[in-house]
Amino acid sequence: MPAPRTVLLTGAAGGLGTLMRGLLPRYGHTLRLFDMRPVEGEPGAVTADLADRTALRAAVRGVDAIVHLAGISLESSFDRILKANIEGTHHLYEAAHEAGVARIVFASSNHAVGFTPRPRDGDPLIPVDTPRRPDTLYGLSKSFGEDLAQFYWDKHGLETVSVRIGACCPEPTTVRMLSVWLSPEDGARLVHAALTAEDVGHTVVYGSSANTRLWWDLSSARALGYEPRDDSEPHAARLVAEQGELDPDDPGQAHLGGHFTTDPPIWPH
Repeated sequence: MPAPRTVLLTGAAGGLGTLMRGLLPRYGHTLRLFDMRPVEGEPGAVTADLADRTALRAAVRGVDAIVHLAGISLESSFDRILKANIEGTHHLYEAAHEAGVARIVFASSNHAVGFTPRPRDGDPLIPVDTPRRPDTLYGLSKSFGEDLAQFYWDKHGLETVSVRIGACCPEPTTVRMLSVWLSPEDGARLVHAALTAEDVGHTVVYGSSANTRLWWDLSSARALGYEPRDDSEPHAARLVAEQGELDPDDPGQAHLGGHFTTDPPIWPH
């Protein structure tokens, strides 16, 4: 697929959106920004909620692809999750379909499979087709998003790469993150690969760097042309010294989703 000329970036004012709007233009993408909050320093950004279907239709008109990061990124009440992550994502897909947008990169989450036991030493990496086991209502909404993406591909031919993001931030801050960390630079490499790979249909990938302590299989991401260059291991000695190794008998440390399975952080934080 040729590199998209114009990409709508939803959630552009959020943490991940801020990182991506600084990095993606290096790959030749022209960004159109969308968020319910004003995007600092970007007077041309669209300020609207995903519930505003008129504004959404206008935002998607003429774009070649969409990177969908908008929504609640932690646990919340079902009503809030329903409006932001489930109905909002459906509104986006419907607007994209009506406008003839070719592809969406959907920010899914490792929390769609959060109750999956994490690998122990010697265990195989977790495959992308492992059964979904969401750890929160938030994770449940990401499972819905993956199914919605599959439906729009099967029904309408709208392609999606669903990226089960680990933790995309400048550096890992916990021992668990050593296994799921996605550096911002690798995050941009992965999104670019997802935007430009040929014939993706609906493809689900895990989103992390090439971490020494990796828990999941990155082969479907690599098949898109993603070549991660970073590794969390340089941070390992410090984090383990501060926090200790993960305890396999602690329910909050025994699963992919970590403490989301026992004491999830609540939105807003």
